[in-house]
Amino acid sequence: MSEIFISENAGEKLIEYLKDIGHSVTFVEPGNPRQVYPAISKHPDIYMCKLGTDPEAFVYEGERSMLECDYPGNIRYNAVVIGDYFIHNLKYTDKSLLKVVAGLKKIHVKQGYTKCNVAAIDESRMITSDRGIANSIAAAAPELNVLLVSESQVLLPGFPEGFIGGACGRVGQSIIFNGNLEEHSDFEKICQFIGDAGLETVYFKEYPLTDIGSIIERKA
Repeated sequence: MSEIFISENAGEKLIEYLKDIGHSVTFVEPGNPRQVYPAISKHPDIYMCKLGTDPEAFVYEGERSMLECDYPGNIRYNAVVIGDYFIHNLKYTDKSLLKVVAGLKKIHVKQGYTKCNVAAIDESRMITSDRGIANSIAAAAPELNVLLVSESQVLLPGFPEGFIGGACGRVGQSIIFNGNLEEHSDFEKICQFIGDAGLETVYFKEYPLTDIGSIIERKA
């Protein structure tokens, strides 16, 4: 059994599914006073960073007191670790987190909401709709496999759009999406890409694909 960090804004079907397969669900609270603006105040990937894609990977929990309400003060922990690489806008990464990942190779990207924009699949695969992230990774780490998908395919209440990384997460041997992945124009490509990694794709047709700040698994 694992502990799954998730927003309370996640779909009921997703929450039920996680509990039905034996996991405990921990809803991320915004805190009092709220550190970041309301639309992302319950998003796990604002407060923590999983240091790898393996289910056993360590989950680093940041200091909420270090966060500020608006960008870029709210992105200190919104980074991605894939294989030997730490990917983030390194201008704003929390110094304590950088110490923890000191042994990893660093890739700087302009997009500060890096984890929101990246669905980390395994130690060499990721999905993003951010061309800048894709180009930076191709230049710095051509051995990594990046699937670039269409933008504006994910909802985020309060914003014009959300991001695919924030709409999903790896739990065990599955990549689980919060909502109906079939509505995404790159549905078949995404499923094939995940399947090529030997993983299952899970999604829920009952509601639209929605950004909830990632689904983060921590092994018990």
